[in-house]
Amino acid sequence: MSILASSSERSYTLIKLLTCLMFFLFAMTTDAVGSIIPRVIQDFHLTMTAAGAFHYVPMGAIALGALLLGYLADKWGRKTTIIVGLTLYAIGSGLFALGRSFGIFVLLLGLSGLGISVFKIGALALIGDITKSSSEHTALMNSLEGFFGVGSIVGPALVAVLIASGASWKWLYVLAAGICVVLVICALIVEYPRESRLNTKTAALKQTLQLAGDPWALGFSLLIALYVSVEVAIYVWMPTYLLGYDGQFRWLSTYALTLFFVFRAVGRFLGAMILSRLQWTSVIALCGLSILACFAGSLVLGVRFGVLLLPLSGLFMSTMYPTLNSKGISCFPRSHHGAVAGIILFYTAAAAAFAPLAMAAVSDFFGSVRYGFILATVFAFLLFLGLAANWFINPTKRRLLELDQRSEAPAAL
Repeated sequence: MSILASSSERSYTLIKLLTCLMFFLFAMTTDAVGSIIPRVIQDFHLTMTAAGAFHYVPMGAIALGALLLGYLADKWGRKTTIIVGLTLYAIGSGLFALGRSFGIFVLLLGLSGLGISVFKIGALALIGDITKSSSEHTALMNSLEGFFGVGSIVGPALVAVLIASGASWKWLYVLAAGICVVLVICALIVEYPRESRLNTKTAALKQTLQLAGDPWALGFSLLIALYVSVEVAIYVWMPTYLLGYDGQFRWLSTYALTLFFVFRAVGRFLGAMILSRLQWTSVIALCGLSILACFAGSLVLGVRFGVLLLPLSGLFMSTMYPTLNSKGISCFPRSHHGAVAGIILFYTAAAAAFAPLAMAAVSDFFGSVRYGFILATVFAFLLFLGLAANWFINPTKRRLLELDQRSEAPAAL
C-alpha cells in the first residue's frame, strides 16, 4: 500500500511540475508582446492599431478555441487535450523560423493561440482532478500563475537580449517551440488521473453554451474580463506610454515592464500563503482598490509618477486572476471543469484582445496613448465595484462549501 501511495505522490508531483512548465512556456511569448510591438512598428512601418494584431490575433484565437473546444478536456480527457494543444502551439511557434512577412507571423500567432486555448483548458481542468477542496485549488492555481509570472519575466528579457545581440525577436518563438516539444514528450509519459474522463458521454459544445449562461460562470467571467482589460494595458501599451518619460529615473522606464512582471510573479507565489490566512473576497477587493489607485495616480500625477505606480500595480494584480479563475471553476463539479475553464478562458482572451485594441483606437484618435490609459482606468474602476460587491455579498460561499464536501480527495491515478 505504501509503495502505491508513494507512486501516486510521485505522479501527482510530476503532473504539477509539467503543468507549471506549461504555464511558464506560453507566458514567455504572450507577455513578451509589449516588448516586440515597438520593433514590429519599426520593422513594418505600422500604426499602433495595426501592430497590435500581434496581440489581438492570438488572443482572439484563444477566445475562439476556448468557447468551441473547451468541452474536449471533458470528452477526450486531460492528457489527450494537453498533448494536442501543445503540438499545435509547437507547430505555430516553430514555423516563425521560416516567416518573413507581417501577415505570415500573424497567421502563425493565430495557430499558436488556438493551441494555447486547448492545452490550457486541459491543464485547468486537470487542477480540479488533483486537488480536494476549493482552497487547495486556489493555492495551486496561484502557484501555477507564479510560474506564468516567471515566464512573463523571461520572455521580455530574452527579446531584449536577442535585439541587443543583433538577432531577430522571432527566435523567441522558435525557442518556445523547442521547449514545447520536450513538454509533449513528458506529457506522453506521465500517468494522469482516471477521473479526468468522467464526462466523455455528455461533454459537447451544446453543454458549454448552456453553462455559459449559468450565473456563476457568467459572474466570474465578467470580473475576469474586467481584470484582464486592466492587466493588458500594462504589458501591451505601458512601454509605449513611458516613451515620453524624461525624469531622473530613466533606467526605471526601460525596465518598467520587467519590474511589473517581477512584482506580479512574487505576489503570486505569496498569494497561496496570504489566502490561507485571510478571506479571499476581502483580499482581492482591496487589491482592486490598490490597482485603481495606481492607474488613477499615474494619470493625475503624470508619467513621472506613472513610471513608479504602473509597475507597482503588478503586486496587487498578482492574486487576482488565479483566485477568480479558481473560484469560478470550483463552483462546478469536476466533470464540468473543462467546459467551465473554456468559458472563463473565452472571456479572458476576448478581453485581452478587445481592451488593447480599444486603447489603441482611442489613442490613435486623440493622438496620445494617455487617452488609452484613461479608458484602462475606467476598466479598473468597474473592476473594483464588482469586487467590492463580491466581498460584501459573498454569493458563492454556500456553493463552494457544498462542492468541497463532495470532493474530499483528488482523483485516482
